[in-house]
Amino acid sequence: MAVDSHAVDLLPAVTLLAAGVVAVPIFKRLGLGSVIGYLAAGIVIGPFGLALFTDPVSILNVAELGVVMLLFIIGLELKPYRLWALKRDIFGLGLTQVLFCGALLTLAAVLFGVAPPVAIVAAMGLALSSTAIVMQVLEERGETTDPHGQKIFSILLLQDLAIVPALAMVAFLAPISDEATGASRWIQAGIAAGAVLGVVLAGRYLINPVFRFFAATRAREVMTAAALLVVLGAAFAMQASGLSMAMGAFLAGVLLSESSFRHELEADIEPFRGLLLGLFFLGVGMSLDVTFITNSWTLILALVVGFMALKGVGIYAVARVFQISHGDSVRIALMLAQGGEFGFVLYTTATTGGLFASDIAASLNAAIIVSMALTPLAPFLIRRFLPVDTESFEGVETAEELTGTALVIGFGRFGQVASQALLARGIDVSIIDSDTDMIRSAARFGFKIYYGDGSRRDVLRAAGAAKVQMIAVCIDDRDATAKAVEIIKSEFPLAKLLVRAYDRGHALDLISAGADYEIRELFESAMLFGEASLIALGIPQEEAAETIADVRRRDSERLKLQMTEGLYSGRDLIKTGPTPVPLSQPKREPQALSEETAEVADMPEEEAAEAKTIDPER
Repeated sequence: MAVDSHAVDLLPAVTLLAAGVVAVPIFKRLGLGSVIGYLAAGIVIGPFGLALFTDPVSILNVAELGVVMLLFIIGLELKPYRLWALKRDIFGLGLTQVLFCGALLTLAAVLFGVAPPVAIVAAMGLALSSTAIVMQVLEERGETTDPHGQKIFSILLLQDLAIVPALAMVAFLAPISDEATGASRWIQAGIAAGAVLGVVLAGRYLINPVFRFFAATRAREVMTAAALLVVLGAAFAMQASGLSMAMGAFLAGVLLSESSFRHELEADIEPFRGLLLGLFFLGVGMSLDVTFITNSWTLILALVVGFMALKGVGIYAVARVFQISHGDSVRIALMLAQGGEFGFVLYTTATTGGLFASDIAASLNAAIIVSMALTPLAPFLIRRFLPVDTESFEGVETAEELTGTALVIGFGRFGQVASQALLARGIDVSIIDSDTDMIRSAARFGFKIYYGDGSRRDVLRAAGAAKVQMIAVCIDDRDATAKAVEIIKSEFPLAKLLVRAYDRGHALDLISAGADYEIRELFESAMLFGEASLIALGIPQEEAAETIADVRRRDSERLKLQMTEGLYSGRDLIKTGPTPVPLSQPKREPQALSEETAEVADMPEEEAAEAKTIDPER
């Protein structure tokens, strides 16, 4: 066909997607994480593998937008007051890390005979870490909100800010004689300050009204386009002024973190962020010059081992100075020991300015890429060399030879409320729980809770289960509850057994196991909520109470039927009700009922309900 000559070449896109789709699940199944999967796939399809792509730089230029969007989403999660709360970590811990590691690496380079200007720039590039890879690893491991995760994020944020003075330092150290250099630098600084001020003012006063206008149009694609425009516009403004794109995106995210459109923005950006970050990691893998590394493997190996060891030691020392625990200091050091993507930017600028020879930049870039590829292995080293955090039993007493009239197992939200009636009557209650943090927290409110696993026979004996009149199992673990009920009924049959049930199916299992009383954990609160809903709609309180009583009666009858006839019995006792028509649909004129519809309409209410389906577990 004539249009064939104008067809879009989809092979590169298909290849990139296929590489990620094949490699990532394999590496995640092996426990190595998605980042290594992307890097390995990039090496395979890159110029030094199958050579399906010969220009990884062009891919990295596009994929860098993934890092930009990652910083924007991180900014959305950090409201200004939270960011202010991290000021000590950002400008204390983060700044100290960059300066100390930079000085340490500079000193090492000078001792090996490197010229001081080259050593300073090389060291500053290596002192920065990879925001994209580290944040991805932390997110996959669910550690972004952990104490060490917050410290790592603070350091990375300062490093992103540090690229600005680092680039300015390259301009000062570069061997370029220009009489207007000093003035132009001041002009550039003023432009950068103006860009920051412009983004702040736009985020504070302009974006919300604009998004309200777009929301009123009810055009979903326009909202998505506007979200992308905000991210890319802020990034472009910063890039045009000489600052980093990631910084602009992060600043825009922080300014919009309190916007009513925050969740909409995050939902719109998230798919692009994930795809572009994957593309970024693929590009890094493609950029790994296997031939150069093979020919200069001793130099690259020495660089990687040397700078990662020095940087790791430096980060650990700074963390300890800031009174961070040994374990978290090791975690931070291992996660941040690699080089980062901003090192590429710094070394490219230094090469263009005549400060670096091309072979030096190539060696440093190769060392950074190799170190980035090693980063996802950090969690394995952490698990290997750090002892597993043991649960602290400070201030916690183990259940031993307890005496009481009642035994409560589990002091979570359910157990706390359930025990109030017993305590209010002055009944001697023994309470055990397996969560030491919960026990210490309860102690601050005056409760005496003992440590013990209620699904163990020896613990139940030590807690006085053989002597109590009543045992209440209030834990939220379905399997542990079943095990505790089995032991109690066989070993301590004289005690009345009351059990918290997870759902209807669990309640039937407990009844079969011989529990004297069971209650679904949300049943009573749902009944009260339903009654309050009726009253809120104007139904008199007495009528609302009668309705709820009828619901209770039918639920009880249904439960009895299910005990004898199975889970799907008693469906006719469920009120399904009519399905309302959405307001957006036009009202239709009444039509003649079909034969089938008329047949159902003429049925008694109970029989008609059988024709409708409902979750039997409810």
